[in-house]
Amino acid sequence: MALSHDPLWPRAGAWPAPDVLESGERAALALLGVPAWRTSLSPTGAHATPAAVREALRRYSPALVPDRRGTGVETALDADGARVVDAGDLDEPDGPEGEARTITEVARLRGLAEVVLAIGGDNSLTVATALGAWGGALDRAGLVTLDAHYDLREGVSNGSPVRRLIEAGLDPARIVQIGIADFANSAEYARRARELGITVIHRDELHGRVPADVMAEALEIAGAAGGPVHLDLDVDVCDRSVAPGCPASTPGGLAAWELRAFARAAASDPRVVSVDLAEVDATADAPDGRTVRLAALCVLEVLAGVAARPQRG
Repeated sequence: MALSHDPLWPRAGAWPAPDVLESGERAALALLGVPAWRTSLSPTGAHATPAAVREALRRYSPALVPDRRGTGVETALDADGARVVDAGDLDEPDGPEGEARTITEVARLRGLAEVVLAIGGDNSLTVATALGAWGGALDRAGLVTLDAHYDLREGVSNGSPVRRLIEAGLDPARIVQIGIADFANSAEYARRARELGITVIHRDELHGRVPADVMAEALEIAGAAGGPVHLDLDVDVCDRSVAPGCPASTPGGLAAWELRAFARAAASDPRVVSVDLAEVDATADAPDGRTVRLAALCVLEVLAGVAARPQRG
């Protein structure tokens, strides 16, 4: 369906490649498609998702509007003061060679932008995205996940990124997992998380807490060593009614507004240098594309968070 055109209602997306940046100029946000899918534990078409998210972004405006409480002013988030660049998609990011290319490209983009946002792909992309963003600061780095699952499985798959990052040198005391759910994990992996010293904020705890407060607690833990923090937004943390395109989403997960609130709260903190969006299978979405649209809105929430950061100077 063709979208309407209104010069007073510019659409999100269609952002330029990083080569538009002048020497020394930094973008607010750099997008990178990381269509990982080959090691997924369940059949997935997640490699089709970066293109689908970019298309969905065109349905939205990159603008914030004030509310009745008088908070904020109308703001075009992709104006010159908060530029967004899109580095396109990586080719074949799976496997050792693909992950090495991902690490290199994310590290390059970190030199050009405040935050790098990797659009997946399955959850295996978290490993290379985080390592590329952290660079030589792995010994001080932190990780926050929004995920129904621990991702501590053996082997190399979308079920193992947290375990692999720990094995690479990440201190589990600086890992916070938000949204871990009953009936979506084994008792053995729950014990493993506890013995490793990972902070787990169970899904049920979130019913009585404000997302921004939970994220503030998580970032104090993940950023305790003063190093960079990576945020993993695994969309299967959401309720299946809003994320049917996530193979492992279940009834009772987060509401769409909660995921969006967590994304903006995290991105507003300068300790967060990279984000990934994972586990959306665009080929398995509902006819109305609700899962892909939620992922696209999370891109804009991250941009809104970065734009809200205290200005240096």
